[in-house]
Amino acid sequence: MKIKIKENNKNIKEFNYLYEAAGWGAYDEKIVKRALDNTFYSVSVYDEDKIIGFGRLIGDTICFMYIHDVMVLPEYQSKKIGTTIMNKLLEKVDKIKIENPSLRVYLGASKNKEKFYEKFGFVNRIEADLGYGMILKYRN
Repeated sequence: MKIKIKENNKNIKEFNYLYEAAGWGAYDEKIVKRALDNTFYSVSVYDEDKIIGFGRLIGDTICFMYIHDVMVLPEYQSKKIGTTIMNKLLEKVDKIKIENPSLRVYLGASKNKEKFYEKFGFVNRIEADLGYGMILKYRN
């Protein structure tokens, strides 16, 4: 395995490939393009020239940031690829925190992946005394 990292790569097909592999389904390419264009920072991980992982930071860039779409191909999981992605994203967060030490960084862990993110210092909102996290499910 020969790992390469690219920052701020906006490859729509690779993004959708990983989304499918994660079991989340692909988006329309126009939607992915807009999402990637509005991404503050992203990390793509390759084995040679094959995309194997991705993660991104979205948000207002100074008060609130969200770690989103951390994806690793199933056959590359448990090989520190996700850890590499998280470390690169958190390095960027640390730079923002120099300007605003009160920066809040959120993420939505996939079900049963909470332990992975706890290794990086994340706790659930209840433990942080912030109340439940919520998501808009539908709107009439």
